[in-house]
Amino acid sequence: MKVTLLGTGSPIPDASRAGPSTLVQAGNQNLLFDCGRGVLMRLAAAGLFPGFLHRVILTHLHSDHTTDFNDLVTTRWAMSPVENPLPVVGPPGTQAYVDRVLAMLTDDIGYRIAHHDDLNWQPGVNVTEAHDGEVFDDDGVRMVAAPSDHRPVAPTSAFRIEHGGAAVVIAGDTVPCEGLDRLCADADVYVQTVIRPEMVRAIPSIRIQDIHDYHSTIEQAAQTAAHNRVRTLVLTHPVPAPIPGTEPEWIAEAAAHFDGEIVLAADLTVVET
Repeated sequence: MKVTLLGTGSPIPDASRAGPSTLVQAGNQNLLFDCGRGVLMRLAAAGLFPGFLHRVILTHLHSDHTTDFNDLVTTRWAMSPVENPLPVVGPPGTQAYVDRVLAMLTDDIGYRIAHHDDLNWQPGVNVTEAHDGEVFDDDGVRMVAAPSDHRPVAPTSAFRIEHGGAAVVIAGDTVPCEGLDRLCADADVYVQTVIRPEMVRAIPSIRIQDIHDYHSTIEQAAQTAAHNRVRTLVLTHPVPAPIPGTEPEWIAEAAAHFDGEIVLAADLTVVET
């Protein structure tokens, strides 16, 4: 399997980091997890267009993870020569979210259908809501969901993708929890959003301080990786973004609790298993 960290940013705008988005390529399937800002540009940089995606998976419905979902829906629809419905997986509430996005796009859909004689269908989005258990098992690729913990954002889901004897876990935003442990057991790659608390505390904003209780710290992510026998820990969505030159500090903080491979992801970082 090939994991490409398309966007590794957070809600804080960063010129070098697009919004949260991860591409997992397993067997013949292209699976896109989350749709943060700039996802289509990063997807193009990875050599794919929206029409080549087999599924889009949303870990949760926070805006930084869904900001460009509407762009992906529109571009896939408008660029496809034939009807090409987009399969979407997400936690309970995803169908209502998709319905609202399509309603927001009503004017644009009308303009494009009126202008292009060969575009005579509406954008199709087929939603599967998944929170706990097997999501699909197709052509040797299996995906399982489990509840994560990003409260008060709820429900939220983490996912494990299995193919060819390897396993990749996409955690999304969460603190350590039973569902995450279940997915991470003996995983080859574990991708986790992290914060660095001492740096967050230095930011003079009460609202920023609120993020401590619903994101994993580097230490917590490393401990989750260690006690579940993970092989490679990928730190993404770092808050705040590392100051250039300080990346080894993030790695060292994780290495104090986990002796496997540790990757601090930048946009378009690739990890293969």
